Amino acid sequence: MRSDLVFGALSHVSNRYQLCQLASKATRKLHKPNTRLQDTTNEVLVRFRTANPGVPLQHKDTPDSAVERRRAA
Repeated sequence: MRSDLVFGALSHVSNRYQLCQLASKATRKLHKPNTRLQDTTNEVLVRFRTANPGVPLQHKDTPDSAVERRRAA
């Protein structure tokens, strides 16, 4: 049930309003044509249950990106 998914997602996001905002943005980005919007929303909530949606992914610096930063400066 979706209520179980919402309560699972609330373990990472304490504010329900923020959860709704993040879920709607993620649903818009992940939705594929010819699929049900409800299925996409459920998939987003399942992802939020396992990962914190409020924390951006950290990218590791590679030697190439360090070189590019030096050139730009």
